[in-house]
Amino acid sequence: MSEYFVYILTNRSGTLYVGVTNNLLRRLYEHKHKLIPGFTERYNMDRLVHYEHTPDVRAAIAREKQIKGWLRSKKVALIEEHNRDWKDLSEGWFSDKVQHCHLERSESQHCHSERSEESRRGTSTASRRDPSLCSG
Repeated sequence: MSEYFVYILTNRSGTLYVGVTNNLLRRLYEHKHKLIPGFTERYNMDRLVHYEHTPDVRAAIAREKQIKGWLRSKKVALIEEHNRDWKDLSEGWFSDKVQHCHLERSESQHCHSERSEESRRGTSTASRRDPSLCSG
């Protein structure tokens, strides 16, 4: 089953960015390492302060548009409902376990990380929040 995420990023000055993705870990890696040119690269949007998930891509896109249409004060209230201190929810996701993660701009991504043989065979039970995961 697919999973889609609507997320909010911020930077040191508190600028907000709302996005949608089908792979939150990969997308955060791209934002944090400035692999995608544009707003998030230019304004150093590197802190995940809110995210939601749904199995329905249409619902995710609609929710992203809904949040983007809100006033800043309503976005702030949404963030502070579950993350009062605006902590980076992705802190610790990208540790030394991910040695070489090459995310190409094409549809295929190649990842070279230190994983167990079990993980390479696809039998790992690691969760999506495990920073050692690097899938496309």
